[in-house]
Amino acid sequence: MLITISGLPGSGTTTVSDLLSRHYGMEVISAGEVFRALAKEKGITLAELGELAEKDETIDVQIDKRQQEIAATRDNIILEGRLAGHMVPHALKVWLKAPIDVRVQRIVGRENTFFTKALGETLEREASEALRYHEIHGIDINDLSIYDLVIDSDRWDQFQIFHILSTCINTLMDKGGEPPVDMS
Repeated sequence: MLITISGLPGSGTTTVSDLLSRHYGMEVISAGEVFRALAKEKGITLAELGELAEKDETIDVQIDKRQQEIAATRDNIILEGRLAGHMVPHALKVWLKAPIDVRVQRIVGRENTFFTKALGETLEREASEALRYHEIHGIDINDLSIYDLVIDSDRWDQFQIFHILSTCINTLMDKGGEPPVDMS
């Protein structure tokens, strides 16, 4: 089974992916990890690769291609990343959402920074990514219609989200392990 967990920064994708991974024994392939590996291969910092990605769309394309290659050659994995659902159409696709103030507060908590600084950086990052996704792939990151499930991580905590997702995953596994075919 392939599962994608996507969402904006601070929405809880890493936490939920880790809970599912531990429970189901599935490996998590994070777009962030792919990004870090690419930076290491190029011998540059994450910030330098981020700046390079804003000027060179082949960076994003490389990361997306690596996720697609991983999904095509392996099974029983969780792909975590903003565009993972778009890169692997045959997966169970999940989007986690939360209001910007909630997401920024989570970022503040994990990065030990100030709210206003984190808010500005998050809004800038999201605007940059949204522009790149649209220019490179024609993807509107705010269009959630491709996702099988959209869950508000402000309404439910990570354990409740895990319970919701495990119910869905177990149901799919009982039906042969694959998400239903879209008949539209």
